[in-house]
Amino acid sequence: MSEIDNLDHNNLPKHVAIIMDGNGRWAQSRGLPRIMGHKVGVESVQEIVRTARELGIGSLTLYAFSTENWKRPRFEVQALMGLLKSYLESELATMVKNNVSLRCIGQKEKLPPEVRKILDYVIKQTASNNGLILNLALSYGGRGEIVRAAQKIAHQCARGAFEASDITEELFAKHLYTAGQPDPDLLIRTGGESRLSNFLLWQVSYAEIYISEVLWPDFRKDDFLKAIHDFQLRQRRFGKTGDQVMAEKNTA
Repeated sequence: MSEIDNLDHNNLPKHVAIIMDGNGRWAQSRGLPRIMGHKVGVESVQEIVRTARELGIGSLTLYAFSTENWKRPRFEVQALMGLLKSYLESELATMVKNNVSLRCIGQKEKLPPEVRKILDYVIKQTASNNGLILNLALSYGGRGEIVRAAQKIAHQCARGAFEASDITEELFAKHLYTAGQPDPDLLIRTGGESRLSNFLLWQVSYAEIYISEVLWPDFRKDDFLKAIHDFQLRQRRFGKTGDQVMAEKNTA
């Protein structure tokens, strides 16, 4: 029996978000340039996307490049953009074959033109796929996303589309990058650090958080399945007591 078979397939997260941390440390610990960690990390991306699809998870969001990452050395940023371009070019056929729909969340307009071109092309070519939604967070920042949503709502209010009193959490969520998708049930961070790093600040308000000590280039299928298993051991209360949750479960 495989590790996937050991999971409760009636209790899978609908949306998994991952902060892919540790590429640089992985490379430095081996006396390699930092970019080598990012290159091997692409293999982890491929394996985790494949596993999420096999499990039947609806959405997978990967924190690939933050707004703060633009501050990194220029040669590293250029190398990361090159890896992104190569990944998109090489994975298009696989995404089409496996019914994966690629989407981008973040300030896409800040990406290099050649990266935006292939990104837009892959998004268009996979738009009709109705399997796994793969969100790549590129030039993404959670605070920036919230400000962007607030600005869009303010403009609509100014035009008279609705009153300030009409603004609800549901309306606000419709103006986020992830509109139409469920909020993440599970947030995984690799590399042992315990912070959100400006990632999906609105959406992860009730996500279960799983910290893995494994650096991202070494984070593979078994590690992902461990995170899913840990999620299934959690009691999700959403402000209620444990007794209330159990009572509701028993009467369902």
